[in-house]
Parts: sequence; structure tokens; C-alpha cells
Amino acid sequence: MTTEHLTEKKTVHIKSYGCQMNAYDATRMADVLAPHGYETVDSPDRADLVILNTCHIREKASEKVYSELGRLRVARDERRAEGRNDLTIAVAGCVAQAEGPEMLRRAPAIDMVLGPQTYHRLPEMLARRASGERVVDTDFPADTKFEHLPKARTRGPAAFLTVQEGCDKFCSFCVVPYTRGSEYSRPVADILAEARGLLAEGVVELSLLGQNVNAFHGEGPDGRSWSLGRLIAELAGLEGVRRLRYTTSHPLEVDDELIAAHRDIPALMPYLHLPVQSGSDRILAAMNRRHTADHFRRVVARLRDAQPALALSSDFIVGFPGETDADFAATMALVEETGFVEAYSFKYSPRPGTPAATSDAQVEETVKAERLAALQALLDRQRRAFNQASVGSVQPVLFDRAGRHDGQLVGRSPYLQPVHVRADGIAIGDIAPVAIVAAHANSLEGRLAEAREAA
Repeated sequence: MTTEHLTEKKTVHIKSYGCQMNAYDATRMADVLAPHGYETVDSPDRADLVILNTCHIREKASEKVYSELGRLRVARDERRAEGRNDLTIAVAGCVAQAEGPEMLRRAPAIDMVLGPQTYHRLPEMLARRASGERVVDTDFPADTKFEHLPKARTRGPAAFLTVQEGCDKFCSFCVVPYTRGSEYSRPVADILAEARGLLAEGVVELSLLGQNVNAFHGEGPDGRSWSLGRLIAELAGLEGVRRLRYTTSHPLEVDDELIAAHRDIPALMPYLHLPVQSGSDRILAAMNRRHTADHFRRVVARLRDAQPALALSSDFIVGFPGETDADFAATMALVEETGFVEAYSFKYSPRPGTPAATSDAQVEETVKAERLAALQALLDRQRRAFNQASVGSVQPVLFDRAGRHDGQLVGRSPYLQPVHVRADGIAIGDIAPVAIVAAHANSLEGRLAEAREAA
């Protein structure tokens, strides 16, 4: 089907929910549409096409999407009544994958539904829509979308780079294996080619993405399966690489080669997101996490032995079916013992189609709320203490955006803390040593140190 009609100038607004993989997918959708005349805009009011890039992990994810769809339908009706340009409404991502046909039935305003493995076919879908068809494309293609995506466009000095997708772990609360499919690792040669392209356009920090990123086992140039640790070592050797990160990891997949990378590769930032979900072995077993709390502790100990400056973030679910006061106390004990500088914590919410959703041992909402408040208070104290401990240190900061005040830039420390600096003579994309002079709940304040390091 021809897509010639798409070459006229149009605008697209992509609203992303959820994980960093969705953020990456949103940028790649924009890349797919750009050659067909679509310019990205920051408001749905200015858009000819709005794509809601959805996440199915968090509580009430579907309801949030339907609420947004209601607002878009009203906006489209107003446009049509005033004779202004029409609006095409698309839903992408994991909610679309899980509920595609049902979404079309429930929300007639939707024009297109596409899963996370099919957005490389957006131009063809838009051509079908232009002929009057309501489009649903949630297949898992035999060939991967990465084989069809155009060259990635850069949008700053830091960029996401997907190396792995899908998950074979089948945690009992999670829909990812059903919406993203089984684990797939990109060939190393393809990853290196995309990385070189990003570096050539000024990127200095690469964040490697995957639903289970440290299960990476892509085919290397030597024909053998490479681990994530080996891939990181190869990327660190590319000209222009200043910083490397990876997310999201599973404790079972932290192997010797990855631990060695934290020890030996200066470009690998000393910050790791390692979800544990619970500190109770009984709940971890019910979650089908396939590791114990002590296994997690041992992994953390080995990582910290390799990289003493390492700081951790994690994910926690409270109120999982069957969770008792003792189980929750075990989670609090693990948090107290381990120490986290950041965390994502949520009340358990049933995801349709997952084993945990059918459990008869659901926890009362009031109990979930009380436990979540207690956990978040502890995590908040740890984050604030870590930020406060940064005062007096000198941190290499990668500046990535303008601040709110004249002459101010905002950057990220090695630990992803936002750092606000009056940065005369420094440009976005530079890495400069910053003396931290004040700490706030979610950010740091600093001044440029004497020595400066240009990116």
C-alpha cells in the first residue's frame, strides 16, 4: 500500500506512559514518521496525529488511557465543528497489545491500535486509515522491528539504546511476557552500528535498555553469544563514549562478567537499578521471582565489592496476595540493610491474565496503603540522606538542558541526580566537575569546580 500521501507536512504528538523502553519507543516512532512529513510537537492541540504510548504495568493503566481518549475525542469533535484540521488518534504500547480489539469496541474515537513490536509499520497503518479503515496491528512479526527502523535521531547528549526486549521470567504479577513477547537480543553488530551513529551526532552517554537487559545474549561478530558485560566492554571502547548505563536488570542474571565490568570499566556509571520487589522469601516464591532475599543480598555485596561507589535503586510491590505483616517487615528490613538512593514502589494491582490476579488472598486496600506509606517514608529518608551526603563532594556532571534561570544549566551526576549550576562557559553536552553546595529532596545545587572537562 502506498504511503505517498504522508509526505505532506503534518504534526504528531506522542504521549508516553511508564518505563524507559516506552520512552525509547516514542522517539523511534517519531523517527519512523519523520521521513513521511511528520514533525513532533509538544501539545496534542497542535497535532494532526496523537499517539498514546501506553504501559500496562501500573495500577489503573487502562483507565488512564480511556480518560485521555475521552479528552481527545472532545477536542476532535470541536475541531470538526469549527472546520479545522482533523485529528487521528492512535493507541500504542502494552495496553494496546493486551486489549487491542476491546479498545476499539470500547472507545470508538480510536483510529489505530498498534503493539510495541509493530510501530515500524506506522506509515502503512496511516495509509490504511486514510482509506477509512480502523486499524489494529498487534502481531508479533517474524522479523523484528529493528530490521526496519530508520537511523535514530539524537535529541541531546544522552540517548537510550535498546539491546534486548521481552522477558521469559513470567513473574506472576507481570504482563510483559504477554505484551512484549519472549526474550530477544539484538545482534552485537547492529547495536554497535546504532551506537556509532548516535556518537557521531554528539551523544556521549548511552543507556542500554531491555525488559531484562542483563539476560542479553546477542550474537557477536565472532558468531558466539555475548553477555551484557562483554557488550559493555565493547561499547566502552568506541570513540566518543563517556558514560554507559543499563536498565532494567534481574538479580538472577548478574554474572561474573557483568560484575567485572563494574570493577574495570570507568565509563560504566556506579548506579544500578536492580528490582527486588519484596524482602520475603515466601512472597518472592509466590511472585515466581526465582531468587531469594539472601541471593539479592549476595549479589549486592559482590557488586559493591567490585565497585565500592555503587549506589542502588530498586522496585517494590507491597500488598502482594498473601503478604502478611511479617512479610512486609522482611521487606522493610531488607531496605534498611541494603540502602537505596532511589526506588519505585507501588501497591499490588491485579493485571488481567496474570496468575496473581486470580489469587483468593488479595490484601485489603487500606492495608496496602498503610504499608506503601511506611515503605515510601523509609525510602525517602534514604534518598534524602544520600543527597545530603553529596554536599562537599565534587561530581562530574553531564549538562543536558537549560535551567529555569538565566545562565543556569541542569545536568546529571553519575547517580542520575539533577544538578543545578550557574554554568558560564559550559555548553549542553559538556561534562564538568561540579562542587555540590546544597542538597534538596530530589536534586542538588552546585558550582563549577576549577578544572573543567569538555565532552
